[in-house]
Amino acid sequence: MINTGTSEVQVNFTKKDELAVNALRMLSVDMIEKAKSGHPGLCLDAAPMAYVLWNYHMKTDPKRPNWINRDRFVLSAGHGSALLYSLLHMSGYSVSLEDLKGFRQTGSLTPGHPEYGHTPGVDATTGPLGQGIGMAVGMALAEKHLAAKYNTTNYDLIDHRTYSLVGDGDLMEGISQEAINIAGKEKLNKLIVLYDSNDVTLDGPLANGSVETQSYRFRGAGWNYLFVADGEDLAAINDAINRAKHSTQPTLIEIKTQIGYGSPEAGTNKVHGAALGAENIRKTKEFYHWSQTPFSVSEDAYAQFKQGIEERGEGAHHEWTKVYTDYQRNEPKLAADFTPEVGPKLNVSQVKLADETVGKATATRVTNSEILQQIAWYNPNFWGGAADLSSSNKTQLKDEGRFNPDAPANGNVWFGVREFGEAAALNGMTLHGGSRVFGSTFFTFSDYMKAAIRLSALQGLPVTYIFTHDSIAVGEDGPTHEPVEQLAGLRAIPNLNVIRPADAHETLGAWQIIARTTDRPSVLVLSRQGLPLLAETRPEDVARGGYVVSPARTEAADGILLASGSEVSLALQAQAELRKKQYDVSVVSMPSFELFEQQSKTYRDSVLPPQVDKRISIEMDSTFGWGKYTGLNGANLGIDTFGLSGKGSEVVDHFNFNVDKVVKTYEDLWKKSE
Repeated sequence: MINTGTSEVQVNFTKKDELAVNALRMLSVDMIEKAKSGHPGLCLDAAPMAYVLWNYHMKTDPKRPNWINRDRFVLSAGHGSALLYSLLHMSGYSVSLEDLKGFRQTGSLTPGHPEYGHTPGVDATTGPLGQGIGMAVGMALAEKHLAAKYNTTNYDLIDHRTYSLVGDGDLMEGISQEAINIAGKEKLNKLIVLYDSNDVTLDGPLANGSVETQSYRFRGAGWNYLFVADGEDLAAINDAINRAKHSTQPTLIEIKTQIGYGSPEAGTNKVHGAALGAENIRKTKEFYHWSQTPFSVSEDAYAQFKQGIEERGEGAHHEWTKVYTDYQRNEPKLAADFTPEVGPKLNVSQVKLADETVGKATATRVTNSEILQQIAWYNPNFWGGAADLSSSNKTQLKDEGRFNPDAPANGNVWFGVREFGEAAALNGMTLHGGSRVFGSTFFTFSDYMKAAIRLSALQGLPVTYIFTHDSIAVGEDGPTHEPVEQLAGLRAIPNLNVIRPADAHETLGAWQIIARTTDRPSVLVLSRQGLPLLAETRPEDVARGGYVVSPARTEAADGILLASGSEVSLALQAQAELRKKQYDVSVVSMPSFELFEQQSKTYRDSVLPPQVDKRISIEMDSTFGWGKYTGLNGANLGIDTFGLSGKGSEVVDHFNFNVDKVVKTYEDLWKKSE
């Protein structure tokens, strides 16, 4: 049985510990000086807290950095990456001295900010302040959820902690408030955050931008709060971490430090984000009585880490492996469902459209809800939530209760009205491993999540974002709730699949591609209004991104109508009317630009023959981006203003999304070419 428990770590700190701390400091400033750029301030003042945490408390095996039951560490203050790389090197990860010398250089293993999947031992991509603590909350949510699902009386298969190191800037970002409220509400007691409280930001004193008292703030959000008056006091830091482990709440440990401690410009913003320079490096090393050459570390310093994190982690992993072997033998059903990897594929082979969907107009959010229930049934590690909109998004998993401190095995997370915090938590839940997760809100509010969606894509995480109320057809709620530019903005993010299905068939097809996508996030854009089930659409073609949903009658087509979502139905109606006028056009459904661009040129040319240049795009959103498919001789029917409040059908007609407008636009293209 593995149990991290609340056992205290007692340490008699010696000069060897000070040596190890200073080795972290000097490696960090050497890296920054060689690169002539970086952030030495945090590296100098936060090294003691990082050392105590890593060398005496963290449970992680450097030789197996992806072990699912390891403790997680998120450097939310990602600009202090040099300190993290020094920790990784000293702890025995596959980060060499040569890698440290390549800090911030093109193609190196040590980029300017930590990148998940690039450097062994980096648990999350950080740098955009505030998102790290949000992802740490997600990791702690996942730990609590999976422990409740898979641990038994005899086996604690999942039992570890999540640690994060934050700075003043992290806690000024609005997302931090969303994150700490989620953590406090759910009593994530295995989340421990070390706060490098140095009262300085990039531009100057913290007081110029913030007067918050963090103890009041965190206690008010349901956290345990501890204070360490001296960031150089290793024993006090150790004692605080020991006490945090006993808490029934998440814990913030505020540790007072002096930014750039030991350097001539300590305590000022000058040491925040620039290399110290040769003279200041010399004086800093004098302060620490450090006489070794750059990138030189004594064997005694290495020995401290080997006897600490390296040997402890290897032993913990070995013990867990024995437990897991017994678990597989004695708990075969649970073991079969357990998926320790990050972003496992989903089984959707038996997911089908409900009989009542066939033959009637159904909103794609409704179809999506029916599909979600089936996916959850066949995939026990599929879970998620909403930003207080599950009843409107229709994303509540009906066979699951609400995730809460007393029932963390339940699969519906109530994130509250915290879209950014939700998205960051989803990233953390995925990074933890063992789950596939989704989150939802209204499409227009995806703007609140944009930065976290970008980090999903940058990290290659298969998070699914479900956005409903996809267009001006929202109607009465008006322009504040009617998305216009959101599709174009999300389509611009690399490594992100944006899918806007035309009907129930394409919604099912969207999930078929989402299920097998493990290297990037997906955005599913769904309608509130009912859409007809189209005889021409096919689930399997969504994977192509775009396909001919209704071909022209002759091989030499006159033109092409391209559409996504609800407008595919309009395009088909317009095609029928154009045929009456002797125009022979094809209709292309384009549920996903990104998936279409992944196809071969031969296939793309078969859908959009280069010689057919009379093309019209039809989409109730911004026209931005459609030009690459319609060309200089085409036209784009969309909305490049804000929406309007009124009955949905009237608003749609007001913006000329009707057959007459499509037909007239196409006829005008012909007149221009004559």
